[in-house]
Amino acid sequence: MTSATQARAARFRALLEQPAAHVLPGAMNALAARIIEDTGFEAIYVTGAGVTNASLGMPDLGLITASELAETVHRIRDVTELPLVVDADTGFGNALNTRRTVRSLERAGATVIQLEDQTFPKRCGHFDDKSVVPAEEMVMKISAAVDARSSSDLLIMARTDAAATHGIDEAIERANRFVAAGADISFVEGPRTAEDIARVGREVDGPKLINLVVGGKTPLLSRAELAQHGYALVLYANAGLQAAILAMQEVYGHLFEHGDIDAISHRLAGFEERQRVIRKDLYDELDAKYATGENK
Repeated sequence: MTSATQARAARFRALLEQPAAHVLPGAMNALAARIIEDTGFEAIYVTGAGVTNASLGMPDLGLITASELAETVHRIRDVTELPLVVDADTGFGNALNTRRTVRSLERAGATVIQLEDQTFPKRCGHFDDKSVVPAEEMVMKISAAVDARSSSDLLIMARTDAAATHGIDEAIERANRFVAAGADISFVEGPRTAEDIARVGREVDGPKLINLVVGGKTPLLSRAELAQHGYALVLYANAGLQAAILAMQEVYGHLFEHGDIDAISHRLAGFEERQRVIRKDLYDELDAKYATGENK
């Protein structure tokens, strides 16, 4: 592990030490990651659903491949030093597939790798008709993930979707089993009521993440409420993607209807702002440095 990798891991562990409901925004590509960092957030969630939607134009039905996800993580790591929490779905198969996935994503720059107990191919956590593997199978995947990592600086997050298939009691039991098996963070997907959210906060061991989806099945409690319930992280995995879809629909719709952009230009980032976000000034400096030989 490099010193930069260790520093990122240390920063992320510091977020977990107190259940302050730190907001974790999702990025579907490198540009979104740059905007998240520029906004001031402390870590980034690489969303499997978002990568699938944005890169493939397809729904979150297990259609992304491990290599496509790893390439996206590589690209994001190239443009940010923030800790990356990477959604690795089911590990893309069994325990052996999980082992290979973990090793690949660790090399790509992941700080945390999230695995879930759905059957393969998975479905979005807020879709219907999901199914989960036996808890023992997920325990073996977690063991494989822990064994596969080259350093304990890489953290493992275990997600269970059992609340939708077996009820909240089973989800809580599974989450605790997964933590006992070596997961550093737990993630109970899809609690349906405020009381379920509170129960997970009280009854599941260790640091916890909750996923809030606009239009999804989980009540959208405030950050203060979630902190009181003991959650370390509050995930908004695809809020940015949903905002981008709406903005593009508005701008493209206006352009199609009117044939020009003048009346809606205020909805666009300016040219200079676009260059600032992608740090063109840095590349200009590097270009000048190498062109003049200042590095010699």
